[in-house]
Amino acid sequence: MKRNPIKLTVLLLKLVLPLLPVLSLAVLLGIAGFLAAIAIPVLSGMTALLALAEQPIIIMLIALISCGVLRGLLRYAEQYLNHYVAFKLLAFIRDKVFRALRRLTPAKLEGRGKGDLISVITTDIELLEVFYAHTISPVTIAVIMSIMMTLFIWQYHFILGLIAAAGYVTIGVVLPFFIAKLSGKLGASYRNEFGSLNGYVLESLRGLKEIIQFGMGQARMSAIRFRTDKLSEKAKRLKFYEGLTSALSGACILLFSFGILFAGIALHKSDTIEFEGVFITTIAMISSFGPVIALANLANNLAHTFAAGNRVLDIMEETPVTTDITNGKDIVFAGAACENIVFAYGEERILDNFNIDFPENIIVGITGKSGSGKSTLLRLLMRFWDTNKGNVYLSGEDIRKINTACLRNMESFVTQDTQLFSDTIENNIKIAKPQATHAEVMEACKKAAIHDFIEYLPKGYDTHLGELGEGLSGGERQRIGLARAFLHDAPFLLLDEPTSNLDSLNEAMILHSLRHVCDNKTVVLVSHRKSTMGIADVVHTVEHGRMS
Repeated sequence: MKRNPIKLTVLLLKLVLPLLPVLSLAVLLGIAGFLAAIAIPVLSGMTALLALAEQPIIIMLIALISCGVLRGLLRYAEQYLNHYVAFKLLAFIRDKVFRALRRLTPAKLEGRGKGDLISVITTDIELLEVFYAHTISPVTIAVIMSIMMTLFIWQYHFILGLIAAAGYVTIGVVLPFFIAKLSGKLGASYRNEFGSLNGYVLESLRGLKEIIQFGMGQARMSAIRFRTDKLSEKAKRLKFYEGLTSALSGACILLFSFGILFAGIALHKSDTIEFEGVFITTIAMISSFGPVIALANLANNLAHTFAAGNRVLDIMEETPVTTDITNGKDIVFAGAACENIVFAYGEERILDNFNIDFPENIIVGITGKSGSGKSTLLRLLMRFWDTNKGNVYLSGEDIRKINTACLRNMESFVTQDTQLFSDTIENNIKIAKPQATHAEVMEACKKAAIHDFIEYLPKGYDTHLGELGEGLSGGERQRIGLARAFLHDAPFLLLDEPTSNLDSLNEAMILHSLRHVCDNKTVVLVSHRKSTMGIADVVHTVEHGRMS
């Protein structure tokens, strides 16, 4: 969703409200720090005037040293508090993003590039540090300091005050607005292409074996170079605008500083102000642009930051396909049924007036061609999606009225592709039941015909699995998925091609386990294999979204 900068800023600022006292203190310290910084050249000028008039300067020297020390201490304290706020908020935002991802999965995330998601939850969130640590406080400080310095210079003469105000507005407001207009949508385009490149590289790494096998390495590298070059070109353009901002800021500083000087000289010649006024206002003007220069430099950074903020907020505000039920019913499983189900992905209808019953304590086999709706049916039973029409019932209750936690406890879902985490084998299996004992894990693995394989490994169940289960075959990953289901021990077991990656021997062992452990369970067994269907008590064939 494209949000205008004002709306986006308001949404990002709402997140900082719990830390507003800390941020306010950071602003006060920042103002004090800039006042100390500006006071150094101003006091130096006054010291020079006193010395020329042969007046005592010891107090001025003490004040100069004090301002120098204070400037360092105040700057450190301001930056510390700003970054404290930023990192606290980044942790809070990450938590909200991961909660949002949990709500959105799997329906809203299955078609989204994993590399792009990784870019959002890493670099995009990190970029928000620019907003919270280097934008809110500097903007507030710049506004307050500009008003204070305008009033300080105004007291010598209103014309000088007007020139100062014009300088601050030009550098702090007009220039950033001008640069933002020039750069247009470049920042958002850069972030989107950065996410796309991440996805392409991740996809290439995951498919490295296939790329090597079919000799596509050169073509893939060329595509990566092409995408990288496009990204680099956008980065160069952003750097150009950054350099342009610095150049124009420097030119404006000289222009308005000379404006104060020449106006002061003219006023002095007309006996309107003293020479001291010309000298002090010129020094004050030259040394007071620090806060507004920070604003000008934010123009390019904010292009990145606002683009990142939009992408992060898109996930946080995305509405899930199904919402968790917390005020519904907790039930005991007593069979399931689908009644006149109609379901479509967009315009493509998958199930059309589909009816099926799953009585207690039997194995129901479902077979059919790819795309006939078999896997979709299992996802509807899990309530990953809601039906367009018709109803799914568990124990005679509409699935949409059952508490989600209760539903998940009653069901175990094993897919063709088992997701493994960078952890030990035992911890990967205990995801299904975190409080399980080692003996329970072993028993589940025996049922899944993977215990002997694990025991053969040097570290057994403490063997650490690499990211994405590196080093394990598809069949071994699939059996770990089955072990999870057996450990979860739910009364309603949904199996989507559970033996697709297994050889005949291991398939026979798994089917024997299923037949043995599922005497008191209801099992929905989806498979293309006739041998797998051999253990089913009843077999249904799905064609064109209907039961045949």
